[in-house]
Amino acid sequence: MLDMSWGEVMLIGGVALIVIGPKDLPKALRTLGQITTKVRRMAGEFQSQFNEAIREAELEEVRRDVEGVKRTVDAARPSFNPVDTIRNEIRTAVEGRAGGPSAAKDSAKDATGDVGSFDVPRPTPEQQTAQMHGAAAPSAAAETSPTIPDSKPETGPTP
Repeated sequence: MLDMSWGEVMLIGGVALIVIGPKDLPKALRTLGQITTKVRRMAGEFQSQFNEAIREAELEEVRRDVEGVKRTVDAARPSFNPVDTIRNEIRTAVEGRAGGPSAAKDSAKDATGDVGSFDVPRPTPEQQTAQMHGAAAPSAAAETSPTIPDSKPETGPTP
C-alpha cells in the first residue's frame, strides 16, 4: 500500500491507542476505513473519466482520419471509372482493326520497316456475296477445276 513494514504499522497503532484511547479507537478506525473507501472511489471515478476522455480523443482522431480517407476517395471517384476505361480501350482496339489491311500493315512494321507475315487474305466480293445469301462460297479449287457441260447429276438408280 504505502510500503510500510509491520513494525511501522504496529508503532502507528500503538501511538493511535495512546492518543485516541481504547474506547474511541474502533470508531476512529471505522471512520478511517470509510474515508479510505471514499478516496478510493473518487480516485476510481477520476481514472475512469480520464480514460473515457482519452478514448473520446482517440475516437475523434480516428473519426478525422476516416473523414480524410473518405474525402480522398470522393475526390478520386470522378476521375476513375473502370467501365468507361474498358469501353474506351475496346473502342480503340476495334477502331484500330477497322482501319483495314493498310492499318494492319502499318502496325506490323517493325523498326526496319519490314511488314510481318501475319496478314490474313480477305474474301473476294463474290465470296462475300455468296456468304450473305447463305450459299457456300466457291473454293479456289472449285474455280480452277474443269466442269463437264450438259452433265446431269446422279440421283440414283432409275426404275
